[in-house]
Amino acid sequence: MRANYRTVKGYGESEYVIQRSRFITFVMRVETEEEALDFINNIKKMHHTATHNCSAYMIGEHDDIQKANDDGEPSGTAGVPILEVLKKQKLKDTAIVVTRYYGGIKLGGGGLIRAYGRAASDGIAAAGIVACRLHYLMKVTVEYNWLGKVENEVRQSTYILEDISYTEDVDIFIYVPIEDEDDFTLWMNEITNGQAKISSMTTKFLEFNI
Repeated sequence: MRANYRTVKGYGESEYVIQRSRFITFVMRVETEEEALDFINNIKKMHHTATHNCSAYMIGEHDDIQKANDDGEPSGTAGVPILEVLKKQKLKDTAIVVTRYYGGIKLGGGGLIRAYGRAASDGIAAAGIVACRLHYLMKVTVEYNWLGKVENEVRQSTYILEDISYTEDVDIFIYVPIEDEDDFTLWMNEITNGQAKISSMTTKFLEFNI
């Protein structure tokens, strides 16, 4: 089962100018290498007159797929610095394209590395970062006389109240981080004097802004 991870919130775009060269960064959340390549190719089509469209992406639970492309820049000065930013920020399932329009002044190898790294960081900041934490959807079944207390306690906690179903008894659905399942169960039993029926249902990643 995939552990908690960080990724970009969604699409992001930024622009950075140095020595008259424009570095336009495009960031996208992707789940497969095919999605990453489609994203990169679409940017290349949009900016087919650019001097370079350099890219990198990192995909998979264990960062199984890592690719970098210099697209004509000196080897190791563009794609790799972009990829290193992804690694440093520990971002999974993320693709970045940095489009460069050359301004006529050479930056040198070190200058290119710094420029592409800065551009990648700016693009990520524009997209935003989220922490994806795996949660159980827990079902807590209680008699109606316990509803007010349980609902009030949950709303004041860090757990997330998803829904309440009113039938013969009351089913309260709550998102709980998987690592907190045992603590949640103990806490819920304390609140209800052991009168609650507690079960875990599905699992789901919930996103939290960083």
